[in-house]
Amino acid sequence: MRRIAPRPIALAVADLRERIAPATPLAAVQRAWPEAAGETIAREAEPVAERGGVVTLACRSAVWAQELDLMGPELVERLNAALQRPLVRALRCTATGAGAPR
Repeated sequence: MRRIAPRPIALAVADLRERIAPATPLAAVQRAWPEAAGETIAREAEPVAERGGVVTLACRSAVWAQELDLMGPELVERLNAALQRPLVRALRCTATGAGAPR
């Protein structure tokens, strides 16, 4: 069977990205973070480490670190729902100062 048009490169790249993505808990959390946290929170904080189910978030400021610390149980629940498994037990929020995360 002959194709009518070339396959879009985005499909090939997405498939490749899924196959080469690290199979670590942190990588899974980083992929799920934007959806679980929402656009505003994801812009202000990002998962940078995971150990024993505790995910460390690098927050743009101390105010965001404190706010996300208070939202921790809700964010854990949303993350685990996005991951479709209970991978995250708790969040640890740290302030990294202006300019971080990206």
